[in-house]
Amino acid sequence: MHAAICEAIGEPEDLKFLDVEPPVMRDDQVRIQIKAAALNFPDILTVQGKYQHRPPLPFSPGMEGAGIIIEVGSNASGNFKVGDRVMANPGVGCLAEQVCTKPEKVYPIPDNVSFEAASGFIVTYGTVYHAFVDRGQLRPGESLLVLGAAGGVGLCAVELGKLLGANVTAAASNADKLSLCKQYGADNLLDYTNTPIKDTMLELTDNKGVDVVFDPVGGDATFQSLRCMNRGGRLLIIGFAGGSIADIPANRLLLRQCEAVGVAFGSYGAAFPDAVRANMEVLTNWWQHGLLKPHVSMQFPLSETVAAMDALTSRKATGKVVVTM
Repeated sequence: MHAAICEAIGEPEDLKFLDVEPPVMRDDQVRIQIKAAALNFPDILTVQGKYQHRPPLPFSPGMEGAGIIIEVGSNASGNFKVGDRVMANPGVGCLAEQVCTKPEKVYPIPDNVSFEAASGFIVTYGTVYHAFVDRGQLRPGESLLVLGAAGGVGLCAVELGKLLGANVTAAASNADKLSLCKQYGADNLLDYTNTPIKDTMLELTDNKGVDVVFDPVGGDATFQSLRCMNRGGRLLIIGFAGGSIADIPANRLLLRQCEAVGVAFGSYGAAFPDAVRANMEVLTNWWQHGLLKPHVSMQFPLSETVAAMDALTSRKATGKVVVTM
């Protein structure tokens, strides 16, 4: 099979594109013929050796993808069968034509959606739903600030925040990205390259401050958001796409009586798989009924995976970047 292979810790451009033997399947796993794999920042961090999970070398990156089940192990749980259209989140291995994983990490996809759209559904929508419902307790009528709002996880936060009844302010770096956020339901638009976050959010909330901040960016944006939190507000820490981890000043949490809340979808799923499956059933039902519209802005063939990763890290893309087999 064709696969992107990381033979040594390095940079995306060090990846090799090789014909390799298909992975060996255990009897408690299923084998999926991958049709499309969505990229996430942890895929790049894993290649660089900077992610918390370090698979043994050599490995094929790619934490999630979608395709067709072509083999079911004799002791595999669940009701999956050969021919099922599925999406999977094995954590690694999806930048290849086949991947083997346990059924606990596999979910059916609606008949009316493409493999490309399905390939990036689990991590983004799963993360956002977990952030808002399990960790942030986002309530209808609350104000929500989404940083990095045109990115893969950010755009989902705009969409789901609106669906859950929040008043959504989308913060992004240019007019084109903000226009996309408007299409996904944003009530207010904030270009944080030209407009201060604190002053804008205080003005939009009658000086009360924002109730919930969804922060996949980190760095200075985190600090600015802390300066405009409402009393009892929740700062949801998703990741650090901006490249730096903010030092959160404890006095800001004290003065505003607010919280900084960590959101780690991967480790949550490992600890509570049944809870994640219940969340995904809710999300898939909304998706099947047209309430969710995954946005794929760029597609690349497997041989151009390095260019796809560059599009992600340089923030050229909106929504998801997908690699097709």
